[in-house]
Amino acid sequence: MMEKIMMKTPLVEMDGDEMTRILWKMIKDELILPFVDLKTEYYDLGLEYREKTNDQVTIDSAEATKKYGVAVKCATITPNAARMTEYNLSKMWKSPNGTIRAILDGTVFRAPIIVKGIEPMVKNWKKPITIARHAYGDVYKASEMKIPGAGKVELVYTAEDGSEQRELVHTFQSAGVVQGQHNLEPSIESFARCCFNYALDTKQDIWFATKDTISKKYDHTFKDIFQEIFDQEYAERFKEAGITYFYTLIDDAVARVIRSEGGYIWACKNYDGDVMSDMVATAFGSLAMMTSVLVSPDGNYEYEAAHGTVQRHYYQYLEGKKTSTNPVATIFAWSGAFRKRGELDGLADLVRYADCLEAATIKTIEEGTMTGDLASISTLENVKKVDSETFIAAIRENLTEMLA
Repeated sequence: MMEKIMMKTPLVEMDGDEMTRILWKMIKDELILPFVDLKTEYYDLGLEYREKTNDQVTIDSAEATKKYGVAVKCATITPNAARMTEYNLSKMWKSPNGTIRAILDGTVFRAPIIVKGIEPMVKNWKKPITIARHAYGDVYKASEMKIPGAGKVELVYTAEDGSEQRELVHTFQSAGVVQGQHNLEPSIESFARCCFNYALDTKQDIWFATKDTISKKYDHTFKDIFQEIFDQEYAERFKEAGITYFYTLIDDAVARVIRSEGGYIWACKNYDGDVMSDMVATAFGSLAMMTSVLVSPDGNYEYEAAHGTVQRHYYQYLEGKKTSTNPVATIFAWSGAFRKRGELDGLADLVRYADCLEAATIKTIEEGTMTGDLASISTLENVKKVDSETFIAAIRENLTEMLA
């Protein structure tokens, strides 16, 4: 038995739902607890406990992240009407990710995990593409209304002194729908600084894209704030680091991304980042091969998997069937949190453990042992498709050798 690696400060641990909750326990039991004297402050973000606490547990977990600085989160259910019936919910609780992001005022950075034998569907992509997603406002905070018939819809701003500004949205001649979105300049400023700081930390160029030619006030405000902050605070630092900041329209950015070889950060507004991160993850191989970290402007970090709770596999699991569910993104959420905790606390052994955990996972795949989603697209010879437990056990063997 090797001596366990010690921790100083707890991680904030946010447990989740369905199949990812099952994998969460497997990962802890097989890949963490045998090697690390684990210290966490635990929050159960499973849907049943969110219901029991009126979602206070989600708020508490975000506040704990502010206190301790580093969190690791399992995938969670954002309920729809079907889930309300399935879980007998009192209301359709909001996305835990959205709640946590709003409290931390952070930016989500997502990047694919590159392994040999899993070739990108875009043949010229040679390096990871990191998506930086603004985590506040837009359609996720929108107000919506169904318009029953002919009439006029206006945007109305009422100042504190009672004065008003009005802008016509549309004069309806028939039934329709309308949506009102908003954002906040302080949040956009935090988004810009998080992106520029992350680019400096990782020594990568950064691209930012909106549709300011059409949205001449909303999107143009994003563009202007990014440029002002870059010019005033980051231009010289970027020059010294040998990296660049580039702005373009979102449709031009999509074309440039497809033609590029990767190796940069692509900053997107909230919805754009939601869509493009899934596109990038899938094009690089699998949604389960995507890292995700929420970085707040005051230096708090929340690591998570970028995918959902794998509902279909969970129902199979409840029937007693073995599933070949990919746990890699969840493993990398833990390793990312351990690495950051080790860096902040000056624990070289904890950083080394995080590095070895990732290396052992990649080695296992590159040796040919992998879950079904990867086995179906791998170009390696002698691929062995295994269930999740067998895959995690194989990682443990490699991890034990590396740590020894």
